[in-house]
Amino acid sequence: MNFLFIVQGEGRGHMTQAISFERLLERNGHHLSGVILGKSKRRAVPEFFGREINAPIHLVESPNFETDGNQKKISIRKTILKNSLKLKTFHKSLKAIDQIVEAKNPDVILNFYDLLGGLYKFLYRPKALFWVIGHQYLIEHPNFKFAPDKPLDKLLFRLNTALTSLGADERLALSFLPQIHFSNQKVRVVPPLLRPEVKLLIPKTGDFYLAYMVNPGYAEEVIFFANANPHLKIKAYWDKKEAAETEHPLPNLSFHRVHDKNFLQDMAHCKGLVCTAGFESVCEANYLGKPVMMIPVAGQYEQACNALDAEASGVGIASGNFDFTKLEQMQKKKSYSAHYIKWLIPGKPSSGNWLQKLSFQSRKAKQFTHRTRSRLWVNAELAS
Repeated sequence: MNFLFIVQGEGRGHMTQAISFERLLERNGHHLSGVILGKSKRRAVPEFFGREINAPIHLVESPNFETDGNQKKISIRKTILKNSLKLKTFHKSLKAIDQIVEAKNPDVILNFYDLLGGLYKFLYRPKALFWVIGHQYLIEHPNFKFAPDKPLDKLLFRLNTALTSLGADERLALSFLPQIHFSNQKVRVVPPLLRPEVKLLIPKTGDFYLAYMVNPGYAEEVIFFANANPHLKIKAYWDKKEAAETEHPLPNLSFHRVHDKNFLQDMAHCKGLVCTAGFESVCEANYLGKPVMMIPVAGQYEQACNALDAEASGVGIASGNFDFTKLEQMQKKKSYSAHYIKWLIPGKPSSGNWLQKLSFQSRKAKQFTHRTRSRLWVNAELAS
């Protein structure tokens, strides 16, 4: 089958998922003909994505989060206002997506949680199958637990997730662990997408902690902690557009621009990972046997939900700040870890080759739809 990806450019997790899924397609005899990547002026497209994805990349302007003046907290009001002022730009992006779809003629459009992907499906009605994938779609599972006390944030999160998946033929929900299947559930729960490079790493315990922050405003917290704890060594990766490749604000602290291979090597050799509450880095660290502490990005309700889910799954602990000493007290739960590894490895009874099964089912459904449409057309012609 011929695939076309639409990838949200906010953060690095969706791009990492796209790279992993492209490898999965290749192993199962499918083809990726192109990638549409949402971009914004706030973030640069990382070098590793262009290097690792084996398909042409087409950049389009897409909606993104806006932060406060400290580049730390997500501002919902600012996000809605600024994106509302770009409606003409996003309309041009939708037209550009349609031109790319026409040129690539994919069997499947796979959307990695980009808002324009869902709007494109709803407005343009492409003939290709439309699949969506992300940890966010797990909210459609009956057992999902939402972060409490924020009804408006919960509503906006559910609305955004619904808009990204308008008219989806398949909703693939990435999950830390297998979930009980309900006959009325709207999603297909699948294992995390780990890059093959992660599985080749040999983990060991070094003398430093590793940190990753999606918003550079959190650097002040890390500097404050490192200054108060000079005996702890910290390597921190950030996504600061104008930063140098490496900065050393303190003898025991270094900041590094995001680099996929360096980050993975450091993850394999660190004592533990402290990161904002995304999904991919938590999964990779657990595969390598590293303790994980997550700090949900302020103002981003989705991350509060991620942290709750990760704690419930036994893959990490949540924290309100970058207190690295909590990792020293953290005891890994071996039973969860074994269950997690079993869920990840293809061919195991708990995972199976879900992509092959899904592709086969989709082909049959597409053939059935085509035959049904042909019959309707023939019947209409005979009636006339």
